[in-house]
Amino acid sequence: MTFDSTAFRKRFHYSGRDLGPTRTAARTRFRVWAPTADEIHLVLYKQGLGGTPVGLWRMQKSAQGTWTRAIEGDWAGIYYTYRVRRGAETHEVVDPYAPAVGSNGLRGMVVDFSKTNPPGWARDRRPAFRHPTEAVIYELHVRDATIHPSAGAKHKGLFLGLTERGLPNGAGLDHLRELGVTHLHLLPVFDFASVDETKPHKPQYNWGYDPLNYNAPEGSYSTNAADGAVRIREFKRLVLALHRAGIRVVMDVVYNHTYHGAESHFHKLVPGYYHRQNADGGFSNGSGCGNEIASDRSMVRKMIVDSLVHWAREYHIDGFRFDLMGLHDLETMKEIRRALDRVDHSILLYGEGWTGGDSPLPWNKRAMKTNVRALDRIAAFSDNIRDAIKGPVMEHAKGGFVQGEPGMEEAIKAGVVAQVAHPQVAYPKGDDWRGPWAVEPWRCVSYDSCHDNHTLWDKLALTAKDQPETVRLRMNALAAAIVLTSQGIPFLHAGEEFARTKKGVENSYNKPDSINAIDWRRKKKFAELVAYYRGLIALRRATPEFRLSSADAIRKRLTFLPGAPSGVVAFLIAGDRRHLVVVYNANRAPVTVHLPEANWSVLVDDTRAGVRPLRRLVGGPLPVPPISAFVASSSS
Repeated sequence: MTFDSTAFRKRFHYSGRDLGPTRTAARTRFRVWAPTADEIHLVLYKQGLGGTPVGLWRMQKSAQGTWTRAIEGDWAGIYYTYRVRRGAETHEVVDPYAPAVGSNGLRGMVVDFSKTNPPGWARDRRPAFRHPTEAVIYELHVRDATIHPSAGAKHKGLFLGLTERGLPNGAGLDHLRELGVTHLHLLPVFDFASVDETKPHKPQYNWGYDPLNYNAPEGSYSTNAADGAVRIREFKRLVLALHRAGIRVVMDVVYNHTYHGAESHFHKLVPGYYHRQNADGGFSNGSGCGNEIASDRSMVRKMIVDSLVHWAREYHIDGFRFDLMGLHDLETMKEIRRALDRVDHSILLYGEGWTGGDSPLPWNKRAMKTNVRALDRIAAFSDNIRDAIKGPVMEHAKGGFVQGEPGMEEAIKAGVVAQVAHPQVAYPKGDDWRGPWAVEPWRCVSYDSCHDNHTLWDKLALTAKDQPETVRLRMNALAAAIVLTSQGIPFLHAGEEFARTKKGVENSYNKPDSINAIDWRRKKKFAELVAYYRGLIALRRATPEFRLSSADAIRKRLTFLPGAPSGVVAFLIAGDRRHLVVVYNANRAPVTVHLPEANWSVLVDDTRAGVRPLRRLVGGPLPVPPISAFVASSSS
């Protein structure tokens, strides 16, 4: 294809940093990349929706396929589009580089970013953070957090709702601080298509994996979607509030596809360039959403990198989670890492190491979990440990280790070592997907649930429905203990610490608040489980042995104890000043393991977890209660 040729790239790749509007008080220059266009006009509007143009300016051809036009005066607050003619067809499109948009993202907006900064923004600093394995990530949807009446928020379901303190039931930001997580992972907060922003009081819901404009915040989370500057200011207030609470912010980004295919502004601007094609010339569908972005084309790669740098610099974002990262090529991911390192070396990067369907992108070029070994400080989710803990997400009735499914011990051990090679882990031969794909622990995100598929509690209800609630709560606690005492990067889904339910709905992406909203009354109902999670997080953050930074350190320090009975995984971690022993018992009955002779301080048992010793032991036979974890430390 012409777009993939070296000649096209050499002729039309534009490396400048001025795509979109470049505003000063004296003038604004607009630049758009559209090498196949025959004519482009800049169209200005007073409003983000409706009304007639207040001006129409013909743009001039410029370097490397770009078109440009400068207009004298200060145009902050003006809305704009590009009217693009190609042959007999003319389309009015939104600028892919629009830094702000009006209602429903149908027009870009020129913005004076200095006037969007909340008080204290210039002094905002990223909370201290050094190594990826030090992260404890908490995944949350903005609307879910405060839309339920039990949250008692003034700004229900909005960015500002998550800035509020002192809410009933310990909801929202106070809960995040109480848990002790290091990173808040926000489901997509860029401008997405499926919620009508002109109807803020109409009940509407979507996770946001339907991207429309990559460089502007979503308007339905703001108090006034009609003013593109308001959503910017309010999202910055949320970032600032989280930073002041000691919590870093991760954005869930969806650069793998666009909501529209042929109707997208990308396709109308440069038809066929931004999306991959299948053999018959139609849209390839590796995303499962009707199209996929061609990240391996140089101007698409540049768009993605420029967008991420924009969020990191202008909004002080501390990390990015890539939806269907397997659809991105390895070179793009490498360039992302290099570009963000120039902003801040501590920015966290991770993603889904798979695709939603087949893609024309060759397997050896995809950022799949089996290829992350080629990437520096970019991690992939471990579906291995997820399915080992609670059962495969695609087999609803099948359980995993915590439900007592036999034969799961080796898969749990592989998760404990963060999917790196270890002499005591028997990986399936010839199976890269379940093998030691991570190579290093910082490439592995360990989790038992996320927004996709059933919540942990709902999965337990499906697979252990004959068990009383007390037993399922023990399973929930054991799952958390496995995630938070395994090597790698732990990741938690919002509300799993108080048995969050979506009433059995597996794919709740567009279901109402009655399914998705977090019911904060459950925090009190399941207070013991919340305390258990809080204690495990505190223990992990206080214990370097749970956060080893290299595979060599794991192989050297972590030893699985021999002779563990079926349904039990037990291991010892040798530290510089102390040793740790960890036992997971998934059996319905107590088991006995042999604890090496030493002065042990018990830190986790079947009901409590934390950094303060619960009791002392000297070694020997140790009875471990059913469906529980045990952690103890001793001086070395």
